[in-house]
Amino acid sequence: MGRADGLTDSELDALADAASSDLFDAAERAALAYAEAVTRENPVPDARFESLRTHFSEEQIIEMTATITWEICAAKFNRALEIEAQGVCRVRP
Repeated sequence: MGRADGLTDSELDALADAASSDLFDAAERAALAYAEAVTRENPVPDARFESLRTHFSEEQIIEMTATITWEICAAKFNRALEIEAQGVCRVRP
């Protein structure tokens, strides 16, 4: 993750089960689990932050949180106004 060339098709397919996929390293799995927790849980469990802190600085966690929540906001905005995808990124069904 964070690669300039984006995700491979295999990685995109594996996102639904990223926690057990060997296509992602430990830092990527922690970041993906955090993104899911931000999306689904309120508040995010302390254990999730502890996992992040083994791979990322506080500044990186703040930036990651800002990015995740911005994307959630943008998605809700687009759905509310029925704005269609612009083809910026490929999404697997």
